[in-house]
Amino acid sequence: MRYLPLSLLGGALFALLATGPVQAASAADLGNTLTAVGAERAGNADGSIPAWNGGLIQAPAGWSPGHGDPFAGDKPLYSVDAGNLARYQALLPAGQAALIKTYPGYRLDVYPTHRSCAIPAEVAERSKSFAGQARIGSDGWSLEQAAGATVPFPVPKSGVEVMWNYKLRYMAKGRRAQISFLLREKGGALSEVRQWAYEWYPYNDAAVRDPNDVEGFEAKQLYEVLSPSSRAGEMYLVHSFLGKVQSSWIYFPGQRRVRLAPSFAYDNPIAGSDNLYFVDQINMFTGALDRYDFKLVGKKEMLVPYNSFRLVDKSNKYEQLIGNDYLNRDVQRYEKHRVWVVDATVKADKRHSFARRTFYFDEDSWNLLHVDMYDAKGNLWRVQEGSLWADPNIQACSCSEYVSYDLIARRYIADGFTQEGQILDDTAGLQGRVNDKMFNSNELRRRGER
Repeated sequence: MRYLPLSLLGGALFALLATGPVQAASAADLGNTLTAVGAERAGNADGSIPAWNGGLIQAPAGWSPGHGDPFAGDKPLYSVDAGNLARYQALLPAGQAALIKTYPGYRLDVYPTHRSCAIPAEVAERSKSFAGQARIGSDGWSLEQAAGATVPFPVPKSGVEVMWNYKLRYMAKGRRAQISFLLREKGGALSEVRQWAYEWYPYNDAAVRDPNDVEGFEAKQLYEVLSPSSRAGEMYLVHSFLGKVQSSWIYFPGQRRVRLAPSFAYDNPIAGSDNLYFVDQINMFTGALDRYDFKLVGKKEMLVPYNSFRLVDKSNKYEQLIGNDYLNRDVQRYEKHRVWVVDATVKADKRHSFARRTFYFDEDSWNLLHVDMYDAKGNLWRVQEGSLWADPNIQACSCSEYVSYDLIARRYIADGFTQEGQILDDTAGLQGRVNDKMFNSNELRRRGER
């Protein structure tokens, strides 16, 4: 089987479409029945999802990013595999069901649910205070009037509002890490591209009153390739915006020149990915929202990757993590959580290789946990999942490591992996090593010439 058509996806999709209307809520519920960023405070009816109690706000003794698991003592409640898929399929995204059906041995180990995602006090207060200020532009997708250090739409009424909650979720103001892009070659050898990743999120600054204060920027990223030696010194600079398509630049050391890269966007393939991975799949989804219509399907209880401390631990080695067909299942952790579901279809006057995408967002943090991607014939083509973990250093959750499975090519990639990288810093540890002045084309040139 090379792919799964919609007709074979079974109960998971139909259960999803039957979730009914989005919960009736308003800004008045923020800080009461809802958290300040819009999640339901209460647990679910059977207790399998507990009430939110503030999240993991203090690091356990000895813990730091990539070291230690606050929930190491937990045991799996059950596993979902090909033998019992029918029992649990209604709790799974269509892509997870497809992976179980496609790959022998693929399974989900399900653990007790911990709502570990905290909310920084300033973000909580500002999200309540500024609720109702942000607006979607007349083009139907750009963002206007949003204040910084907030969730712009804590009580979303549309799919595009949920997308902006994801894009502006709190991740601290800056981050640096040594990350790896990993791919099994067809012969079985593991290919790795290791790079420095510097990230800057101007919208996580409480001084920002509206987009004009940051010149319309959403985020800035700088990637510097360290290995393999054939690509060492390559650099990529990306500027993402609230109301226009991203701008990108590339530095090639052999040419010693900085070039604009207008093709570094949308469904253009990433260099070295064997056409398995598009630019706008970076960080689960990146770039402008202009090519899709986004429908808010509703909220649903689902089994999703969560509290992935064991996966991101630096004791792991890539050779053991990256299996031939799928990521090592022994280090993956799934829990039952409530997720917002958004279905995106390509606009009639636009084009994209993915004619449809279905997104699944964590209600507590607005992180994107899973994406199902379909081709123009309605066949499920790619399946992508993130690996969320709580970071007490920034009082929020991170979801930087992720994998993308191509069901047609029967191969997959892993990106943003930090396990063998020397550094994983958030804002608390940056000490000025990441700042807004780094993210311009002159900096690419300076770094290339040093």
